[in-house]
Amino acid sequence: MSSTQPDASLPADGIPPRQAEPNPDFQLPRRLRYRPRRNPFESSALRISLLTLLLLLCGGGILWKVEGQTGASGMAIGMSLAVLPVPLVLAAFYWLDRVEPKPLRNLLFCFAWGSCAATLVAIFANTWATDLLISHQISGGQTLGASLVAPLVEESAKGSAILLLFFFRRRDFSGIVDGLVYAGFTATGFAFTENILYLGRSVLDGRSEGVGIEVTVVTFIMREVMSPFAHPLFTSMTGVGFGVAAMTRRRWLKVLAPIGGWTVAMFMHGSWNASSSLGGLGFIGVYFLFMMPVFGLMVWLAVWSRRNELRTVGRQLPVYAGAGWISAPVPLVLSSMRTRKQARDLARFTLGPEGGRTMREYLGFATSLAFLRQRAERGLVGAEFPEREQELLHHLWERREQVSDTLARVGEQEWQRLRPPPAPVYRGGPPGYGPPPGYSPPAGYRGGPYPGPYPGPYPGAAQPVPGGYLPAQPAPGTGYQPPYPSPHPYQPQPQPHHQPYLQPHPHPQPQPAPPSYVAPAAPEPPPPSPPQQHHH
Repeated sequence: MSSTQPDASLPADGIPPRQAEPNPDFQLPRRLRYRPRRNPFESSALRISLLTLLLLLCGGGILWKVEGQTGASGMAIGMSLAVLPVPLVLAAFYWLDRVEPKPLRNLLFCFAWGSCAATLVAIFANTWATDLLISHQISGGQTLGASLVAPLVEESAKGSAILLLFFFRRRDFSGIVDGLVYAGFTATGFAFTENILYLGRSVLDGRSEGVGIEVTVVTFIMREVMSPFAHPLFTSMTGVGFGVAAMTRRRWLKVLAPIGGWTVAMFMHGSWNASSSLGGLGFIGVYFLFMMPVFGLMVWLAVWSRRNELRTVGRQLPVYAGAGWISAPVPLVLSSMRTRKQARDLARFTLGPEGGRTMREYLGFATSLAFLRQRAERGLVGAEFPEREQELLHHLWERREQVSDTLARVGEQEWQRLRPPPAPVYRGGPPGYGPPPGYSPPAGYRGGPYPGPYPGPYPGAAQPVPGGYLPAQPAPGTGYQPPYPSPHPYQPQPQPHHQPYLQPHPHPQPQPAPPSYVAPAAPEPPPPSPPQQHHH
């Protein structure tokens, strides 16, 4: 056969026919296999590695800069003193974040950004701007730089961490509490590094001027005793702005709220820095008349926002309880921090450490589900809502059997605490009668004593009299008023003997009949009627 002739096994068009079953012996060469191209920036591992490398470089740069300005010994002393208020401040923000704890990686990023990247940018920018003002012979260049340039640079550098989390970790940013927590961790890291610099400089200045440690002590009191929450308070304004933007659908508010919070943060920061140039009296005035009220207002806002989150959980979860995804006590238990702690402690006590961890995970997933549904009601969640909802419900269903008994016990106790059964109130009885078996007065009862051998709970209590119970009279000078006053004045009336309790008295006393009393004769039964005859 000639090589130019077509193969008889092929059709006329030269394309081999499709086989019904693939050939198992056929292997595609490796060089011909399809390898899809991937965007390297879509890899989460690569992004985390680059971010970690950037923060490490910034940390090395800030250490080099601080060591150059304070010396090795000054930096060591400053670091040992600057770390003292850090656990206190972080614990306060961690306490605020207990309803829906944020991922640890986000909190670590905020602290590292504030202590490394933001501080490095602020040092170089503030130094450059202050030198520029002084070189142009502007009067008060140092004060102007601290009052205008430093707030602009520092609040922008710290707010960048909140901005990054708002755009790239949107799922973990749902409200004001989230903004406050992220701002607090970022500002605490920034204050930590800045305190190292200031304390190290004070040690160096004290040695050069021969004043000893007095300068360091004054700096420590001013920065770490009187104002450990100064930087977190400033940056929390930016966090509140981003928190409002995360809760609204209005585009103009999404833009103006962060800008407004950032502007307020700069104003407060500038006022605080400028107060040092007003003398001691001016500084005290700004501290007590401006900073402390704003700090108290911010604490109230944080506590109110957390309570609002708990109310949201109690309002959203009953929908899933009615559908059978979660048990009925879950919304009641999750709507209070006290019952949440009781559930975690009881699970850890009865099920061990593994049970405690499972309970924490269950509470976290249920809280996230409630917040997700609230955002969906506001129109802040798109097409990803069903997928995210099913994911959270799946996690809850997997842990349902392990935590159901614990949640039921805690929920029953909370239900009884909120809706206690009505306790019977003892109104008294004839002489010699005591309280019924098992009776205990209700909480807060301050009425008269029980008739009989029971003493009264307050001086001047009434004593039982035949025919009824005399209301208690207040003791002289006590001003006591009976809790249940009678609408009519008490007038003893002869009453027949009666038993006020369901159970009879164990030793009833026979009651004598009056002499003139004649018992009525029993009526005679009627004669029987004759039987009726029926005719057929």
